[in-house]
Amino acid sequence: DHHINYGSGSGLQDRVAFVQNDPSQYDASIRLADLQVSDTGTYQCRVKKNTVAVHEVIVTVEEKPATPQCWVEGDSVRGTSIVLRCFSR
Repeated sequence: DHHINYGSGSGLQDRVAFVQNDPSQYDASIRLADLQVSDTGTYQCRVKKNTVAVHEVIVTVEEKPATPQCWVEGDSVRGTSIVLRCFSR
């Protein structure tokens, strides 16, 4: 039907578009720009020519971890114990 159903409140309206200008030319691929972790989910493609074909794709968007902050607890004296701590947001 030459349209994309974005779902309610999904925030996809400005980031999803057909790859080809005319999806009736047998390519109904879509492009999802500026991926966000919240875009994780199941997406469905429904193509109707003479019959209806439906395909679902599960998209998982992972976030790159932040650079860890590391420090030493304890005195670095021979024969004593120290603790190496690291933390990442």
